[in-house]
Amino acid sequence: MNGDKAVWIKASKSDATGNCVEMCGLHHTVLVRDSKNASTGVLKLGSAGFAAWLSAAKDGEFDRLLGS
Repeated sequence: MNGDKAVWIKASKSDATGNCVEMCGLHHTVLVRDSKNASTGVLKLGSAGFAAWLSAAKDGEFDRLLGS
């Protein structure tokens, strides 16, 4: 699966400093990457995995990674 041909969208919470996440749907898979470091790779998630990841993010499960 090649992310180069994918249409990427930025998260609506992206900030002016370029700290954002981009995602795209490709062949029943959601690809997630860091927009300012796109060449470092992508996280590939199936439908169920993406739903679980998104739910955890919405619930604040990953907030501790921000050092707040």
